[in-house]
Amino acid sequence: MLFDKPIESITEQDIQALIDTQIDAQKAERKTVEYKQALPGGTDNDKKEFLADISSFANSAGGTLLFGIEEQAGIPLQITGIQVDDVDAYKLRLENMLRDGISPRLPRVDVQPVALASKSDHHVFILRVQKSSLSPHRVIFKDHGHFYARNSGGKFRLDVTELRTAFELSGTIAERIRDFRAERLSRISIGEETPVLLEEQASKIVLHMIPSSAFNPSMSIDIKALNDSSQWDLMRPLVVWDTQPPTSLRFNLDGIVRSAQWTKSSATPTMISTGYVQVFRNGIVEVVDVTILGINGEKKEFLGEVFEIRLLQAVKKHMELLQFLGVEAPVFIMVSLLGVKRYKIERGAYIPSYTDEIDRTDLIIPEVMIDTLDGGNDDITEVMRPIFDTTWNAANYAFSPNYDNDGKYVRRWH
Repeated sequence: MLFDKPIESITEQDIQALIDTQIDAQKAERKTVEYKQALPGGTDNDKKEFLADISSFANSAGGTLLFGIEEQAGIPLQITGIQVDDVDAYKLRLENMLRDGISPRLPRVDVQPVALASKSDHHVFILRVQKSSLSPHRVIFKDHGHFYARNSGGKFRLDVTELRTAFELSGTIAERIRDFRAERLSRISIGEETPVLLEEQASKIVLHMIPSSAFNPSMSIDIKALNDSSQWDLMRPLVVWDTQPPTSLRFNLDGIVRSAQWTKSSATPTMISTGYVQVFRNGIVEVVDVTILGINGEKKEFLGEVFEIRLLQAVKKHMELLQFLGVEAPVFIMVSLLGVKRYKIERGAYIPSYTDEIDRTDLIIPEVMIDTLDGGNDDITEVMRPIFDTTWNAANYAFSPNYDNDGKYVRRWH
């Protein structure tokens, strides 16, 4: 089906199959799909109508808008296509309209022109809108200021009661994300019901990546796909070293976990766990490490550059993991440092210099949000900068020293 395919893979045949199905059913699916024969015009009313359509999907269950389809009473009749001189320019126009005309800005709307083999120089424009974790969104173009949602009859304007409910639901999602984080950090701190046994007194870095859809009752990922050894690298533990230590993989009540081990030197060498990657059944990823902050915690210092680069690598790798599992953005990224009171951050590896001491036991750094899972290194470093700056602030340093004046990360990583 068209809705199950990546948007860039959709063909004219997929669109025709969708139309045939709905013609046979003689039933309009106005809650999650809408057809229009023409692209938005240049008048203010045309633009407001377009923005209302898109925001109504984002404020409801998400959906798909197809331009270049003749319809009647919501039922598609045939592909007509649209002739546009410069497809890329028009795509950019739509994206700019969405960026400037809806508040808060939508986390993601995919715009895909599909060339028609049956009609030279004609396209169907597909816009795929996700259900937004930041809803409710309103149309702000020309001071319009209204909120919209959708049901089986199409879009409708939210009244005061419906708006109040929408805002309460939005707050509930954010609250559940923060409550989940607080509960997990409490368990990790005291070593209660963690997937592997970690030294209770060891200082720890905890990375949480929480999709906005994680607390949807219908959200469930196929964890069995990660049992294939070819996919194990997607669950790469966070460690200070360049090479990965021995690891093990197993299923558990929460989902699936990959843990890392290290041989502790002593009179009797013993194997200890240095951390793990836990993938929950609802798509949440939890990563815990004790190596970057020092396995024994004797020196109470860590190298800021290594801390940042290893986290950047972990975020990038687990974005790939979420993509593989079919999880969609936006995703909230949270970093916590546990047991770091009196720690200092080393500013340079070659000429050591140190910050002041961190003045509290745990650093619970505010979350950031990433709105795409296929971004490059620059996207990741930009999103992660507030987390890094806040970490350095905790040690009386104004900002991360590893960004230049243009906000570009100056260290090499991959």
